[in-house]
Amino acid sequence: FTGVFGDCSMAERGKTAKQLEDFSKGKGAPDVLTTSQGAPVDSKTATMTVGERGPVVVQDFTFLDEMAHFDRERVPERVVHAKGAGAFGYFEVTHDITSYTKAKVFSHVGKRTPIGVRFSTVGGESGSADTVRDPRGFAVKFYTEDGNWDLVGNNTPIFFIRDPIL
Repeated sequence: FTGVFGDCSMAERGKTAKQLEDFSKGKGAPDVLTTSQGAPVDSKTATMTVGERGPVVVQDFTFLDEMAHFDRERVPERVVHAKGAGAFGYFEVTHDITSYTKAKVFSHVGKRTPIGVRFSTVGGESGSADTVRDPRGFAVKFYTEDGNWDLVGNNTPIFFIRDPIL
């Protein structure tokens, strides 16, 4: 047999043609779909929701397991680069709000707490469309005596993940 790929004897063609058959025989039982802990599941594409179009419930372990891996997946093409500015300063309580909270950061009028503030936007590489995903946000980090308290806000014009499995 002579073709585009050169000479090939009938014996060699027979071996390559049998590869799929040999693979199927050696494979044994079909694979079982499992969670990351090895528990078998029927489907990873069905999620529990409240009603037909309601939110996904927190008790859906299979979904949460998938999201844990999805959230930590690093795809180099999708790594975005935040651009923005920040500053350090202090937060000073100007009115008594102790009837609403027990947090020490708001314990008395005049109390100052050091903070760090950041404003940012996420921009793609040069030439990429700004309308694809344009999340903007801010973050305020309060350095309190009880530990750090992060207050984060996002403005995402189109929320692009409702149920990423589907």
